[in-house]
Amino acid sequence: MIITKTPFRMSFFGGGTDMPEFFREHGGAVISTTFDKYCYVNVRHLPPFFEYHTELSYAKMERVKDVEEIEHPAIREAMKALDMHDIRLTYEADLPARTGLGTSSSFAVGMLNAFYALKGKYVDKRRLSDEAIRLERELCGEAGGWQDQIAAAYGGMNRINFHGDSYDVNPIIISPERKRLLNSNLMLFFTGFTRFSSEIQQSSKSVEDKTSQLLHMLELVDEAEKVLEEKNADLDEFGRLLDESWKLKKQTGSKVSSGGIDELYDKAMEAGAIGGKLLGAGGGGFLLFYVPQDKQPAVAKAMEKLMCVPFEFENGGTRVIHYTPEIYIPRGEHL
Repeated sequence: MIITKTPFRMSFFGGGTDMPEFFREHGGAVISTTFDKYCYVNVRHLPPFFEYHTELSYAKMERVKDVEEIEHPAIREAMKALDMHDIRLTYEADLPARTGLGTSSSFAVGMLNAFYALKGKYVDKRRLSDEAIRLERELCGEAGGWQDQIAAAYGGMNRINFHGDSYDVNPIIISPERKRLLNSNLMLFFTGFTRFSSEIQQSSKSVEDKTSQLLHMLELVDEAEKVLEEKNADLDEFGRLLDESWKLKKQTGSKVSSGGIDELYDKAMEAGAIGGKLLGAGGGGFLLFYVPQDKQPAVAKAMEKLMCVPFEFENGGTRVIHYTPEIYIPRGEHL
């Protein structure tokens, strides 16, 4: 039996510039971090006592005799790609899916990590992120960028640069004290709305139509990195840059925000937030705000109808937290 633990991510700056159709021409970069909310993938070989050959438990239950019958596209394509058979897979998570935290990519990375471990193989973070990108973007044909898979695999607070057909992961150099202060100045609220990021991506403007906004958002990555790494810089500028980036993001597609989201955002700003954003592609999920400590009670009051989710940054990325080797004998080969 294998159990993997893979963090969710929050993206601060540069979202959208991680789309291949943009960064292959202009370059791209994001600043993101993983935090202490996780998905867990439990995988083992299914004992040969059942009519079905594969059992899957996620938001629904699937029991099938053939891999091609699996409805979940990521599980089906990953099992085909890695030649997995006779599997029992269970998925659990600390937070709901389709909420702007890269949950589907965290699942993809954690599942691949578990499949390789079940085969007795270790694969590094680079290979896991590469294969998760291929799984979601090519094999499953889902629209979107590359940042979520990389963040889930590597963990930590990073600047990820995109160029050509590759990327580099560079940790943000920030003192522990400054990082703790940033963490304590961020407030996360669940709006209750969920959506598929691929649907938001498909409804957004073409890359050509939003190039000017994306180029400006790319510039903000440099500015935000300086604010984080220069110990004498005013950390509140991070919040102001978040606000500027969110205003640009809203110009990239009609479904990025909504009247309800805008109203909530304005309430938080009036109560003392310096800046914020809707996490993920847009449309719903989690609102993140940068709020000085003395203003947090007022912002919490303004957002009282929403669930506030406390969190801490994490640095681990995906990992195997339980490994029990097992002898696997394919069906039909038992004595």
